[in-house]
Amino acid sequence: MKTKMKVLWLSAISCNGNTHSFFNYSQMEQFLEDFEFIYHPVIDSKYLLQDIVSQDIECDVLLIEGAISKEFKRADLSIVDIIQRYSKRVKKIVTVGTCATFGGIFRESGYEKTSGLHFDQEKRVDTFKSLLDKTISLSGCPVHPEVLVNTLYAIKKDITLKVDEFLRPKEFYAYTVHNGCTRNEYFEYKVDNHNFGELEGCMFYDHGCQAPFTHGSCNKILWNEVNSKTRAGLPCMGCTEPSFPRQNLFSTKKNMAIPEHLPVGVNKRVYLTLAGITKAFKIDRLEKKLFDD
Repeated sequence: MKTKMKVLWLSAISCNGNTHSFFNYSQMEQFLEDFEFIYHPVIDSKYLLQDIVSQDIECDVLLIEGAISKEFKRADLSIVDIIQRYSKRVKKIVTVGTCATFGGIFRESGYEKTSGLHFDQEKRVDTFKSLLDKTISLSGCPVHPEVLVNTLYAIKKDITLKVDEFLRPKEFYAYTVHNGCTRNEYFEYKVDNHNFGELEGCMFYDHGCQAPFTHGSCNKILWNEVNSKTRAGLPCMGCTEPSFPRQNLFSTKKNMAIPEHLPVGVNKRVYLTLAGITKAFKIDRLEKKLFDD
């Protein structure tokens, strides 16, 4: 008989967005043959939350969704105490989403000292420092279901995942969202003739797209196997990064016509050189609608 890996999904200060993203996983039936939720806040599970906090139930992986504060409680017990308790029992801990990883939008909640499990944006949090070696971070608002599920299968099969400085698997976060974007040619020639929802134009120069400095696989692992924000004509909002959410998401902040945030690894001098060269090109094809006659 196949042995299922036992998973505990804890919801901290959360909108449940990662839960609903997970529900879009296309091979859910197969997943549930290999994994069992001992508790999930939405899915029917073997145990109730009251059972989780009152007993020591066997568990292999702890999934944490939502930002964390000692003031926040589940079943009248601090979420911090529940995490500390089950962290001793599990093989791995996975932070599911940007809130659980960096604090996200719920850093602004009314709860005191709200953060991610190990990070308050980029700053290290020491509350759970003993769990660093056990933790894998999956940032995103929400996390792509393929990223979550493939990480769980890697844990189940004892595959070692190389991680970055924020404990994110490089398999999914070594890329930038810009990698694989269908608008790269517009980016290269600085053509930002974009209107929201349309296929043409780069959105980096004027419309706030953060894809060139956001780590993620959104244009390599498409959502619902079909699309991504940039393909649909919406700027990347940088939702996998510690600084998410920024203000003024649909405009590019500039200093003397230079975008404040440049692509990863590009300094201002190099940018000015490249910009000067590319502006010398005028490519009529890129100034037109893709489907014009």
